[in-house]
Amino acid sequence: MAMEAALVSVATGALKPVLGKLALLLGNEYRRFKAVRKAIKSLTHELAAMDAFLTKMSEVEDPDVQDKVWMNEVRELSYDMEDAIDDFMQSIGDKEEKPDGFIEKIKNSLEKLGKMKARRRISREIQDLKKQIIEVGDRNARYKGREAFSKTFNATVDPRALAIFEHASKLVGIDEPKAELIKLLIDDGFGSTLQQPKIVSIVGSGGMGKTTLANQVYQEIKGQFECQAFLSVSRSPNMMNILRTILSEVSGQGYSNTEAGSEQILINKIHDSLLDKRYFVVVDDIWDVDTWDVIKCAFPTTSSSSRIITTTRMKNVARSCCSSFNGHLYNIMPLDMVQSRQLFHRRLFKSDEDCPSHLENVSDEILQKCDGLPLAIIAISGLLANTEKTKDLWNQVKDSIGRALERNPSVEGMMKILSLSYIDLPHHLKTCLLYLSMYLEDSTIAKEGLIRRWIAEGFIHREGRYTTYELGERCFNELLNRGLIQPGKTNIYGEVMSCRVHDTLLDFIISKSIEENFVTLLGVPILKIGNQSKGIRRLCLQGAVEGNSTILTAGLVLSHVRSFTMVRGLLEIHSFEEFRHLRVLDLMDCSELEDHHLENIVRLFQLRYLNVEGTKISKLPEQIGRLGCLEILDLSDTRVGELPASIVNLGKLMHLLVDHDVKFPDGIAKMQALETLGEVRVSIQPFDFLCGLGQLKNLRNLQLDLGLEVDFDTDDTDVVDEERNKAMVSSLCKLGTQNLRFLNIFEGSSLLQEPLCLPTLEKLIAWFSATLRVPTCVSSLKNLQQLRIEVEGVKHDDVCMLGALPSLLILHLLEKTESNEQTEKLRISGEVGFRFLTIFSYYASFKPVDLMFGAGSMPKLEKFVLDSLHVVEANCLNFGIENLPCLSTVKCIYVCGDDDTVEAMKTALERAANTHPNQPSLLFEKAF
Repeated sequence: MAMEAALVSVATGALKPVLGKLALLLGNEYRRFKAVRKAIKSLTHELAAMDAFLTKMSEVEDPDVQDKVWMNEVRELSYDMEDAIDDFMQSIGDKEEKPDGFIEKIKNSLEKLGKMKARRRISREIQDLKKQIIEVGDRNARYKGREAFSKTFNATVDPRALAIFEHASKLVGIDEPKAELIKLLIDDGFGSTLQQPKIVSIVGSGGMGKTTLANQVYQEIKGQFECQAFLSVSRSPNMMNILRTILSEVSGQGYSNTEAGSEQILINKIHDSLLDKRYFVVVDDIWDVDTWDVIKCAFPTTSSSSRIITTTRMKNVARSCCSSFNGHLYNIMPLDMVQSRQLFHRRLFKSDEDCPSHLENVSDEILQKCDGLPLAIIAISGLLANTEKTKDLWNQVKDSIGRALERNPSVEGMMKILSLSYIDLPHHLKTCLLYLSMYLEDSTIAKEGLIRRWIAEGFIHREGRYTTYELGERCFNELLNRGLIQPGKTNIYGEVMSCRVHDTLLDFIISKSIEENFVTLLGVPILKIGNQSKGIRRLCLQGAVEGNSTILTAGLVLSHVRSFTMVRGLLEIHSFEEFRHLRVLDLMDCSELEDHHLENIVRLFQLRYLNVEGTKISKLPEQIGRLGCLEILDLSDTRVGELPASIVNLGKLMHLLVDHDVKFPDGIAKMQALETLGEVRVSIQPFDFLCGLGQLKNLRNLQLDLGLEVDFDTDDTDVVDEERNKAMVSSLCKLGTQNLRFLNIFEGSSLLQEPLCLPTLEKLIAWFSATLRVPTCVSSLKNLQQLRIEVEGVKHDDVCMLGALPSLLILHLLEKTESNEQTEKLRISGEVGFRFLTIFSYYASFKPVDLMFGAGSMPKLEKFVLDSLHVVEANCLNFGIENLPCLSTVKCIYVCGDDDTVEAMKTALERAANTHPNQPSLLFEKAF
C-alpha cells in the first residue's frame, strides 16, 4: 500500500492513516512480532467498516445523539491508535549495528533490553485499544448511510466567485451606497462648521457587506489624500499591533520598525505623522466603545480636510464614533429582490444565460429566506453551483434551510445556511475549512502557508501526476468558488495570494471545530475547551495572559497534541519533549523565540512541519537531520546564516524556505524529495551545492539570487567564476529536463544570456535582471505560461519571439531604458502571435510610452496593465484597445506628474472603453 494515500480528516480522524500503518505492520518486515500481528488482523476489518460508516455519517446534517457519541469515540480512539503505532514503529525502527568493544556491547545489550520493554508495552497498548474499539462498536450496532447532495470538485478558481469581490463596478448593489458615502465624505454639506475630520460610521449586522463597501470607497478616493490606512480591529483586539499597523501605513515605514515602549508612545507618533496632513483612514470591525476610545486619540482633531470611515455591528459604537468627530451614521441596507437575483444568478449562470423557467419560483423562495444578506446569498449559491440544476434538488435545498430564517434572519438563519453549505462539502474540504479556525479574526491568511500546513497535517494526499501542493491549491480554489473564504490580496496577474474568513463564518467553524474536538483554542479572552476529558489534538494558543501563557495550558495533557500553533507570545516550556507526537509546530513571528527553545525538537520524531519565520533565531540544532519525517521547514526572515551539516539527511523534506544569505553545507544532492527551494544566494554556496542542485529530480520551484558580491580567497577569481557559472548552467539544464516548473531569478542578467535548456519550465520570473534584448533561450520555452522579463529596449524581433511562444498566458514586459536614445515604437499586430495571452502588463521607465495594438492582436487578452507610466506623448493617448476583442479590464498605474496629461490620458481611455463592445472596467492607480 502507498502511504501517500493516507488521509486525516475531521470526519474519520486518523482512521485512514491507521489502516495504512496496520497494513504495513502486516508486511514481511514485522513478521517476527507475532502477538501484535494477531491483534492487528482482528482490528483491520472492524476499522475499515467503521471508516466507511463515519464517512457516510459525516454527510448527515443532524445525526442522532447515539450516532454522534459513537462517531466522536471512534475518532478519538483513531488518534490514540496512530500514536501507539508510531511509538511501536519508532522503538523498533533504529538500525541495530554490530557493536565493537566490550563497553559498546554492554551499551547495546541495555538498549536492546529497553527496546524489548517498549515493544511489550506498546503491544499491550494495541491490545487495549483493540478492546476499546470492540466495546465502542458493540454499543452502536447501526451501520447505515443516508443520502447527501452530489458533489463536484473544481480545479481552478471560478471567475464568477472572484467577480463578487474584485471589481467595484460589478459588485451587486454597491454603486448607490458607494456614491452616497463618497458624497458624504467629499462634500462640504455635512451640516457642521466644526474644524474636525469628517467621519462616517457604517453600521449593520454580520454578512451585510460593511467591509466590502468601506473598502470600495477607500480604493476609490484614497489617492486624494497624503496619508492612508485600512485596518481591521475584531473582537479581541491587540492594541499594540493595531497602532503599529496604523503607524506603518501612514508613515510609510515597515511594520517591523514601528515597535515602541507603550500605546501612548505609538499614539503620539501616529498623531505627529498625521499632523498638518490630509489623511484618510478606515477602521473596520469595531466591537466596543473602549477600543474606539483608544484608537481615536491617534487622529488629529484639527484637520477638517481629513476623513475617517468606521464599520461596526453595534449601534452604540457607531454613535460613539460619530460623536468623536464631525460624524454621520450610515445604516447599510440589505439587497432588494432585484439585487439579490443579480448576485444569485451571477454565481450560478453565465453572463449570457438566464435562470431557467423551471427554477425561477424555487430560486425566489430561497432568496426570500436569505433576506438580502450578501454572505447568505453567496454561501447558498456556492452550494447550488455544485448541485444538479433540477427543481427537485433545489427544493430539497430550500426545505433544508428550514424555518430558522423566518424567525431570525440575521443569526439563526445565517448559521443554518452555513451549516448546509458545510454539510455539502466533500470530506477533505470540510477538514480544510475547519482548520481555518486556527487563525485570528480579521487576519489575512497567506495561501502558500495555509496549503503547506494542510499538507503537513495529512489533510491532502497525493493523486496521480499532481503534487500535494497543486492538490492543495485545488482545495483552496474550491473554497473560494463556494464563497466560504474571500479573496484577500491578488497579484498583478490576478492570482489570489491570500484569503480572509468572514467573522460570521469564523464563528460557525470555531463552534464546529470545538464540537468535533478538532481544534483546541486558548487565548484572551480564554475560550472554553469543552469536555476536559477529551485529548487535545490541535492546540492553538491565541494570546498570553499578561505575558505568561503557561497559565492557559496549566493542567492540560499535551502528550497527544499533533499540532501546536503559537499566534501571540511564547509558551514557556522547558522542553518540547512533552509534545512527543507533534507533527506541526508553527512559531511564526514569536518575538521571544530564542535558539535554546529549539534544542529538544530533534526528539520530535513525527514532526512534519516547522515554521520559525519572522523570529530571532540564529541557528538550528546540529542534529536537525534526525527529524526523518520533516517535510516543510520555513526559515524565512530569521537570523540563521548557515545550515547544519546534518540537514542534508532530511530525506523527506519537500519545501525548504530560507533567506538569500543562508549558506548550505555540502551534500544537497541527498535531499531528493525537495520540491521547493528558495531563496538561495548562489555566490556564497559551496561548489558542491552548484553541482548537486542538478540532481534534485523532484525540484519544481526554485528561487535564485545571482548577485556577484563574493570573495573566493583566490588570485584567479575569473577562472573560479567561470567554473561556478558552468556548474550552475549545467544544473539548471538538468533540472529543466526533469521537473522544474517555476524559476524565480534575482540579478540574473548574465545567467539569462547563457544557452539554458528548460523545456519543462512553466513560469520564469526575473527581477533586476535586465538584458539588452529578450534572451534567445526564451524562444525554446514551449511550455512557458507566465513570463516576467526586463529588457533595455524592445525590438520588433523581440515581440515576434515572445508572440511565438505557444503556451504563453501571462506576460509582464519591462522596458528599462535609462538613456534619452530613441527606441523603437512598440507595435503589436495580429501577425506576431500571442494567440492565447490573457494578461499583458507593460512597464515603461524613463521614456515616453508609444504603444499600439493593431487589428487581430492578442485575440484572447482580458486584462491590460500599463505600469508606472511617467509620460504619454500627446499623439499616443489611444493605445488601440478597441482591437482587443476579449478585453475586460484596463489598469493604469501612473507616477504623480502633470495633472493635465494625466486627465487627458484618463479621458482618452474612458472614451475608448465606452466605445468598446465589452465596455471594460478602468482602474487608475497612483504610484508613489
